[in-house]
Amino acid sequence: MATADSKRRNSMPEAELEFALPDSTATEILGAALARAFPGASAGFVALYLSGDLGAGKTTCVRSLLRTLGVEGPVRSPTYTLVETYRLGALTCVHVDLYRVHGPPEVAELGLRDVLAEGHLLLVEWPEKAGQALPAADLELALVYQANGRRAQLRARSSSGARWLSNLQRDTRLASYVTNLT
Repeated sequence: MATADSKRRNSMPEAELEFALPDSTATEILGAALARAFPGASAGFVALYLSGDLGAGKTTCVRSLLRTLGVEGPVRSPTYTLVETYRLGALTCVHVDLYRVHGPPEVAELGLRDVLAEGHLLLVEWPEKAGQALPAADLELALVYQANGRRAQLRARSSSGARWLSNLQRDTRLASYVTNLT
């Protein structure tokens, strides 16, 4: 799915923000803040890719984001279903977990091309397993173990991602977790 758009996205200057997350509650707070900072359905198609080891908090963060956006009822981990879709008025959120996928051909079979449209938020765990089968991310979130908690590093990869990150920087509820201000 490498397109002129993905080349444009990858050529922009990067913006980055880091957080120290001492526990799962802090990861949930980050997820909720990501939802509040989301540029909205009018931003067109937006992709957030989450990477990190097993148990690093990717699904915890996405669950909190989805709940804050307004998802009611169960928010299932797509570990076995691979794709879970949530419709929220003008916004459709598509949560994808590629942990059990074995490369780009299997990703292509998921039919994600159908959700690469305006009003869609694509949330992908384990994006590195997709190779070039996914469009470029607007925002990347890496969660890594650090001491007894986690470190979260967010990188904007497009103008939508930079806007999302800029909105996030203004969320005062995250101030105690920020470790850099680049």
